[in-house]
Amino acid sequence: MIKIRDSELGGDKPVYIIAEAGVNHNGSIELAKKLVDAASEAGADAVKFQTFRADLIVTEDSEKAEYQKKDSDETHFNMLRNLELSDEDFKELKDYCNTKRVEFLSTPHSGEWSVNLLEELGISAYKIASGDLTNIPILKYIAKLGKPVIISTGMATMDEIQEAKEAINSEGNDNLIVLHCTTMYPCPEGKVNLRAMQTILDKTENLVGYSDHTQSIEASIIATCLGASLIEKHFTLDQDMPGPDHSSSIEPDELENLIRAVRFVRKNNISNPSEAFEVLNSQGYSLDSNLIETILGSPEKLPDEKELEIAKVARKSIVAMKYINAGDELTGKNIGILRPGEGLHPRHFSEIIGKHTVRNIQKNDYVLLEDVK
Repeated sequence: MIKIRDSELGGDKPVYIIAEAGVNHNGSIELAKKLVDAASEAGADAVKFQTFRADLIVTEDSEKAEYQKKDSDETHFNMLRNLELSDEDFKELKDYCNTKRVEFLSTPHSGEWSVNLLEELGISAYKIASGDLTNIPILKYIAKLGKPVIISTGMATMDEIQEAKEAINSEGNDNLIVLHCTTMYPCPEGKVNLRAMQTILDKTENLVGYSDHTQSIEASIIATCLGASLIEKHFTLDQDMPGPDHSSSIEPDELENLIRAVRFVRKNNISNPSEAFEVLNSQGYSLDSNLIETILGSPEKLPDEKELEIAKVARKSIVAMKYINAGDELTGKNIGILRPGEGLHPRHFSEIIGKHTVRNIQKNDYVLLEDVK
């Protein structure tokens, strides 16, 4: 059993539902508050945002993922810069969530800086994005805090999931919830492979859930039938708004429908998706039972080819945070872990700290093992 604030997760407890606002506030605190209103009115347990600074998440010349290019031609760095909220905005949002009786959560995308800010705000749990599943140093940093850790597994293999689990457990933290996820925006029903959620459960023996990037609600309902303890669903006030994630999010009325359906299925202990769809359709839903087998898919937890392409952009590697002269000692101030993810794996970060460079390294360049001695 795991608790997030006063909510118990696991077993026959209600499914914990996170309404993922993400960056659908478009950098506006007022729009962010409207998203809080919508999540609260829909009955979500939590509303989640993303905490980052562009210069602490991505190099200045990093490419965008293909789905991000559809919305605008601005650079990855500038896109993120325009989606930032200030420290004061996050404090205001946290307080506003309290008044609306919905839990404030936010994913720390910018390493220790973002974790420290969220700690100051008194966050109750940490949600780690798929792109940071391989960021072993930040997993350990968060795990040491002793709070529940929710981690998405898009783009990941089971070996990578196990490595992340071991990193978190090694800091004495067993409060882990592992979310099956496919990193596509939107995710086609044929790429969901919800049977892999059961594989994650069998292999990790942790609570499991589902982070839903589809444009419908069927997958979240099926995940509930299969025993998900937590559902995360992207939502927006308007799918036609400009921004990278609006078009792959559902709107508030559908979020409310999803939450009512998930609550009903868990309350009535319905484990058969066909039965769940039949009963819910008799109550006015229009769920497509032909999608059930498509959504269940394969039990193998493997990244799709498209996810492997996205991983190059969404994952992180070790880079120079400033110009480094040959012979300089590597420290936490002159190297960091940023997107993109085609350089040295973050697991090597502690290994190269304290070593010296054998060449000059430009700001934002990858730092590789052959660059140090």
